[in-house]
Amino acid sequence: MVVKYGGHAMDEASLADLFATDVVLMRLVGMNPVVVHGGGPHITDLMRRLGKEPAFVDGRRVTDAETVDIVRMALSGKVNREVTASINRHGSYAVGLSGEDAGLIQVSQRDPALGYVGDVKSIDPTIVQRMLREELIPVIATVGVDETGQAYNVNADTVAGAIAESLRAEKLVYLTDVAGIYRSWPDESSLVARIDIAGLEELLVTGAVSEGMIPKVESCISALLNGVARAHVLDGRIPHALLLEFFTREGVGTMVQP
Repeated sequence: MVVKYGGHAMDEASLADLFATDVVLMRLVGMNPVVVHGGGPHITDLMRRLGKEPAFVDGRRVTDAETVDIVRMALSGKVNREVTASINRHGSYAVGLSGEDAGLIQVSQRDPALGYVGDVKSIDPTIVQRMLREELIPVIATVGVDETGQAYNVNADTVAGAIAESLRAEKLVYLTDVAGIYRSWPDESSLVARIDIAGLEELLVTGAVSEGMIPKVESCISALLNGVARAHVLDGRIPHALLLEFFTREGVGTMVQP
């Protein structure tokens, strides 16, 4: 099970601790969780502390040579360490990784105007599979590399979907700051409990999906077309959202099935 972890679930200490507890519990009952995280706000905060103002084009961070080093410091050096340590307080299972490790995330440059921003070219899941065989919990920071070894900033939603595909995961899960996928955001009554690929494609075509949700929806579609059994979009602000989705009949978010 691949979980994209972010938003308030990561930033609020009490929710972060509950998330860590849930992930360890899932490992103990025989699931194999893989945690993928971004950390956009942490990158922005570190940039400003270092006297560099963030710039964005169409919602994507312009990443020059200095900024990509800041990205690596924020994601691999800070966020990844914190998530890994949080999980290990409840059981010594988590091991931190970056997409730079063992050729895990190979990328190509998205657009020269954006600098070192990458699109996923391929995933080599070998290191993740080895860790899962050892009953460990991989915690992956979404920094990728090209064929020369140059580091790139990569969209964490897209990486989570690509890793789920490479592992042929049973579940791909996005923890977000909304209750799930809506047919007409922000009308709360339009929350979708279950939907299939055709339904998601329709939401994309009609423009019903908000900008921040688009990478998640596109990744869900790609994952289900490439061997992933189910995808889930959940509100990470709900305590124990993962357990409520998987171990109750009603669930708490949106489940996508083929």
